[in-house]
Amino acid sequence: MVGIGYDVHRFGEGRKLILGGVEIAHTRGLEGHSDADVLCHAIADAVLGAVGARDIGHYFPNTDQALRGMSSLEIVSKAAAVVREKGADLLNIDATLICEAPKISPYIDGMRANLASALGIPLERIGVKATTNEGLGFIGRGEGIAALAVAGVSSTHAVPSL
Repeated sequence: MVGIGYDVHRFGEGRKLILGGVEIAHTRGLEGHSDADVLCHAIADAVLGAVGARDIGHYFPNTDQALRGMSSLEIVSKAAAVVREKGADLLNIDATLICEAPKISPYIDGMRANLASALGIPLERIGVKATTNEGLGFIGRGEGIAALAVAGVSSTHAVPSL
């Protein structure tokens, strides 16, 4: 079974930029209720979707003030717990960050390590990549960052026929 996740946040002033649980050196951070980690949010939605669960807004509503500023690694960890509660095993993650700046490659190893720990799967099963939008659209104009993710899970339960 597979799930797909997507998230996007706009840049904002006075915030740290957190991606994959790593603080990234940049002039602006991302706006959001939590730490606005688009990578973690896309991964969590992919993981939840792979087992037919609700999205992260269901588990972590942005109306809950107790969750303000929380680490999105906690969201990823909860998503992995939901997979286990549904009798499935998380196999792998493949994710892509889309942004013009900053450069992501120096931080990927740290992101993968954080994600492996939060998800409870081996590091070699986590792929994180980055690309630009070639100057096109809101991402190309440097207004925000987007992330896409795919999660693979296996289950001992029979997959229902369509």
